[in-house]
Amino acid sequence: MITPILLCGGSGTRLWPLSRKSFPKQFGDVLGQHSLFQASALRFTGAGFADPLIITGNDFRFIVTEQLEDCGITASGIIIEPEGRNTAPAAIAAALHVAASDPEGLVLLVPSDHAVADPAAFRAAVAQGRAAAITGQIVTFGIQPQRAETGYGWLEAGTQTHPGVHHLERFIEKPNAARAADLFADPRYLWNAGVFLAQAKTLIAAFAEHAPKILAGAKAALDLAQSDLGFTRIDPKAWAKVPEDSIDYAVMEKARNVSVVRFEGHWSDLGGWESVWQESPQDAAGNAVSAHATAFDCENTLLRSETDDIELVGIGLKNIVAVAMRDAVMVADMSDAQNVKQAVATLKARGAKQAVQFPKDHRPWGWYETLILSDRFQVKRIHVHPGAALSLQSHVHRSEHWIVVAGTARVTVDEKVQLLTENQSVYIPLGAVHRMENPGRVPMVLIEVQTGSYLGEDDIIRYEDIYARK
Repeated sequence: MITPILLCGGSGTRLWPLSRKSFPKQFGDVLGQHSLFQASALRFTGAGFADPLIITGNDFRFIVTEQLEDCGITASGIIIEPEGRNTAPAAIAAALHVAASDPEGLVLLVPSDHAVADPAAFRAAVAQGRAAAITGQIVTFGIQPQRAETGYGWLEAGTQTHPGVHHLERFIEKPNAARAADLFADPRYLWNAGVFLAQAKTLIAAFAEHAPKILAGAKAALDLAQSDLGFTRIDPKAWAKVPEDSIDYAVMEKARNVSVVRFEGHWSDLGGWESVWQESPQDAAGNAVSAHATAFDCENTLLRSETDDIELVGIGLKNIVAVAMRDAVMVADMSDAQNVKQAVATLKARGAKQAVQFPKDHRPWGWYETLILSDRFQVKRIHVHPGAALSLQSHVHRSEHWIVVAGTARVTVDEKVQLLTENQSVYIPLGAVHRMENPGRVPMVLIEVQTGSYLGEDDIIRYEDIYARK
């Protein structure tokens, strides 16, 4: 059995504004009915695969569990990183976790934000690499290149060692245009997908040889981990001492026991808006247009409106990316779309909340979005999952009005508990101890009107919380 290890962190800046630090691209609907994270989890299910192991950040732990539940997948475990330290520490922490119960167990390190058009073909490629992995090889997967790409690293495949498996001669950094053209013309060279298959003990041995400080630090942090609501929380103080590095730089480019399997199917890392345009359905003029967008006399253009109440119209555009959300709009020439990361950094330096904060704030009980924000009042839409409950809390600076617009709410205000249905409301005085719960089997939605001198999310005193938040 192969344990998929889904690496699920990242800041999400390259697909801004759809992807942001608080809700990076792997959780969004970038290409289809599932998020990229869900599609990655579904890609490695069935015969030969164990339940996935997820390694993610604290802010995403409940998004992960919710999205897995929505697609019918149970994780073998969810490891919480106190902070992102790049891929090498995350990868070895996961391998150590698996090795604790099965040192010879096969692990498949997989980014959770890639797109694969034919999941069955990719599973077949993984199965092809299994024989090499159980003999002590670290198997990576090279994508048959479709163009002279400068945005990917490349791999050089050498002699065949197992059926369909070749010795990996070397990793090649992202090339310039001339070098990429040479690589594309030579069948030995493949795109680097950043996916690795190996026995847990093989990865541990590779780190022991090439990145011993990362191995020791990750082991110390994992040994001090705490269990919390089914999550494994890595010790934050020990984790902060682990050197930060990518798995390619720390280990793979130095290891001698690395092999490569050629994958000839369609793959993309969706590393920018140009990649999203390439992967999206297009009309005869090369335009990819969302449901609430319209293109007139446009060519090779991506138009996306991410909200039902904004109609995005492009007229006479060529090679343009335009993405509209309720709180932000991004327009760029397709050739400059890689500069989105720098634009986000500028917004962040200016203090614009749109740089990092997604319009919907996801919480373990559901989500909310701010509809109106003024100096002394705020209006929110709050969505509570069936069976979920907010914490028992009070506020020092604000009072609240709740109006139920869908479902049923169980509301506690000091000593009084009542059920509210659609079109019913309740007033929460300043300082009152209160809670809202959804006792039903369908989502509960309410409109919250806050009034007061301070409306920040830190104006909360929690008394009880089923999600162990402080």
